[in-house]
Amino acid sequence: MSLSSHLTELKRKHENLSSEVEQAQRSPSIDDLHLVNLKKQKLKLKEEIERLSV
Repeated sequence: MSLSSHLTELKRKHENLSSEVEQAQRSPSIDDLHLVNLKKQKLKLKEEIERLSV
């Protein structure tokens, strides 16, 4: 897998997690721990994207 395709895939996953976090925040029954885990995953992806983009 080339670097550009890997970055594209990471960005796609990050966008999907963003949507999932937004939906979870709108849901009154969301488990706070689940939301925190989603946000951590999203942050890790963002950091990986930034690291590879340099």
